[in-house]
Amino acid sequence: MANASGLLVIERILRDRQSIWQQVVEDRSLSKLTGQMMVSSMIALACYGAVLGSFHSVLMALTSAVKLPLLFLVTLAICLPTLYLFNLVFGARLSVRQSLALVMVALTVTAMLALAFAPIALFFLITAPDYSFFKLLNVVILALSALVGLRFLTGGMRVLNEHGLLAPAAKADVPAEAPVSPAVTVAEPVAVGAAANGTPPASAPPAPAPAAQPAVPPGYMLTPIGHPRPAPRPVKQPAPPSMTLLYVWILLFGFVGTQLAWTLRPFFGSPGMKFSLYREIDGNFYAEIFRTLSHLF
Repeated sequence: MANASGLLVIERILRDRQSIWQQVVEDRSLSKLTGQMMVSSMIALACYGAVLGSFHSVLMALTSAVKLPLLFLVTLAICLPTLYLFNLVFGARLSVRQSLALVMVALTVTAMLALAFAPIALFFLITAPDYSFFKLLNVVILALSALVGLRFLTGGMRVLNEHGLLAPAAKADVPAEAPVSPAVTVAEPVAVGAAANGTPPASAPPAPAPAAQPAVPPGYMLTPIGHPRPAPRPVKQPAPPSMTLLYVWILLFGFVGTQLAWTLRPFFGSPGMKFSLYREIDGNFYAEIFRTLSHLF
């Protein structure tokens, strides 16, 4: 599984994600891993793009098969420097390879989930070829796939945080040497009276047996008087600024991606219009979604 390549890299990500995170933490063979994820995600997105464009024509299907991978690649190229600089500003010790590998894990999961939904999209394309419904269906599929992929990204960042890669390197504290105190000799008590009379000292009475300790339930501790009480919980460490800014970066990635998708349209191809490679930039993605919802309902 560790040597999975090509499209099989998604199986390793889903089945053995801990080994992926460990490889990212160790910065080991990340160029090869990133290349495998890049190839698999671009193939999956090209296949799904062909499904999107097949609503209009074969030519639109071929065009969308190129546009959809291009959309994710350009969005990644625009937003990756921001993620890397965020990490540098707030003291994280991630390299460019590690940042790219983390984002590529999320992108690969997104692409493969979208490909898994392709048969469902084709089913509705054949049985219910309504343009507004088909467009909203695929927007929901891509949004759901992206959310799952971003969960992998946040999970990977948490693992890196546990290994201390999202916080500045702390200086090792050297413990101060304890002062050496002079040895104190404690004399044992001697039974003076017994020794003076020439009789052996009386033996000390046996120590009483320790009292039986009451059973302590898990998560509890004993008080000084022997009553169990809940043990104090460990104080949760606050998330480093890099982890907080990751969510800001995810929102930025989403806004850039949706606006870029609007710029690169059409992906579906309106049935009442002729084929065109690009269209004029007017309006925005969110206004078009609300317009489509109003037409549908």
